Amino acid sequence: IFTVVGIPNVPRSTGILQPILMFLSVGISRAAVRYGLVAGAAAIAGSGPKRRVLIYGAGAAGRQLAAGLANSLEMRVIAYIDDDKSLHGSVLNARPIYPPDQMGALVDEEAITDVLLAIPSASRLRRNEILADLRGHEVTVRMMPGIFELADGQVTINDLRPVSIEDLLGRDPVPPVPDLMSRCIFGKTVMVTGAGGSIGSELCRQILALEPSRLILVDHSEYNLYAIDQELSALKAVTKSEALVIALLASVQNQERIGEILKGYKPDTIYHAAAYKHVPLVEANPAEGVRNNILATRKLAQLAEESAVADFVLISTDKAVRPPNIMGATKRVAEMVLQSISATNPKTRFSMVRFGNVLGSSGSVVPLFRQQIAHGGPITVTHPDVTRYFMTIPEAAQLVIQAGAMAAGGEVHVLEMGEPVRIYDLALKMIELSGLRVRDPETGHGDIEIKVVGLRPAEKLYEELLIGNNPETTGHPRIMRARDEFPEPDILDRALEKLDKLSRDGDVEGLRKVLAELVPTIEQEQALAPA
Repeated sequence: IFTVVGIPNVPRSTGILQPILMFLSVGISRAAVRYGLVAGAAAIAGSGPKRRVLIYGAGAAGRQLAAGLANSLEMRVIAYIDDDKSLHGSVLNARPIYPPDQMGALVDEEAITDVLLAIPSASRLRRNEILADLRGHEVTVRMMPGIFELADGQVTINDLRPVSIEDLLGRDPVPPVPDLMSRCIFGKTVMVTGAGGSIGSELCRQILALEPSRLILVDHSEYNLYAIDQELSALKAVTKSEALVIALLASVQNQERIGEILKGYKPDTIYHAAAYKHVPLVEANPAEGVRNNILATRKLAQLAEESAVADFVLISTDKAVRPPNIMGATKRVAEMVLQSISATNPKTRFSMVRFGNVLGSSGSVVPLFRQQIAHGGPITVTHPDVTRYFMTIPEAAQLVIQAGAMAAGGEVHVLEMGEPVRIYDLALKMIELSGLRVRDPETGHGDIEIKVVGLRPAEKLYEELLIGNNPETTGHPRIMRARDEFPEPDILDRALEKLDKLSRDGDVEGLRKVLAELVPTIEQEQALAPA
């Protein structure tokens, strides 16, 4: 109005100068406040040096990560690494982009403290290769979340997570087959024993997503049952699931209680995950291991057949293959029980799913190593050459569901778990991922000591997945089928009756003798053991 129309006694230039002055005043004042706040925060945070960061990935995810860290008081981006040759030598946000083969030298020359992986779509194999290139350098490696989790365009330091061993298995999981996932679950009543355990709880999460009509949770631990029941209730609210979740306190050893549950709820499918699995504990408590892992499984299978359960899936373990210990023997005999029942052509389809260690399960080696690293070490390894198979809990649960859906009855399904991992190498990698060094026992240099403590009683050096050498392929690339030999039903029944009596009498030597008749590798291991 001042400029175009004109106001008496007011210069027309006011209409131009006033907005310019206002813009400058607002801009300068905001800049001054911002500078003062940043300086004050820096003073509060301390005068220590920022962590020097190398971002691996100069694509959209890398740019987004750099933007999120631009005002960080803790981190300073030094440079980028990218696999794209067309980007090498160029500059992004005033930071140079280098090829991967220069990463090691750059880490040393620029005193890099952190390498942030901004490659959400990279395969596990590629992540393994990057970690191998960084081996020997004292850097902490962290990953940004998946790109879909960053839709708001903001990344904070708290969004970054350490690279986990789960990210570095060396192979990528195979997507589940939808038909196999839902075949024994959709619209049905599904029961999970050991529902509060590591595998049982993950089975429950995935079963709920497949829309059963009812999901029966059975566990003898009040706390574990409460925890998974609360978690599933929250999931139901988020996913709008209409499945009825019923939590029941019960021990699988209590056949009257289990019989009442089967009679009252009439499940269509049972996933039997309730078992004692820790080798040293079962070795020290063999009678309880026999009662829980063998006799309770036998009675549950018999009750399932009487209740016309359509599918019964036993969660087994690689420790059932030529076991030298009581725990492995009890799991192998439990497999034999279902094989024997299946030989009588029951209406219930009985099957077993055998796999190795799952990462992050209760009492497993990875959480133990993390705890030991957090306390400054040492990391304890039983033997330098001990190896184990590993799989993530979600992948194991998916494959269990799919293997059970493929069952005709009596098969032992074996999950393909890739190459076995040397536990000593696992400890090394976890130390390096933490940005620490292995302590040299001679010089004392380094951060975390790896201490070899010797094999535990009845522990195997190497685990196996197959008893025989004739696995059959199935329609799933990660699932094999084995038909292992088992005793004649009358021989097995007599042995089970002996085990029942001996376990009630607490006769440990008698239990070992009968188990050795069924699983001779226990006796062989004892014969080889030093006096």
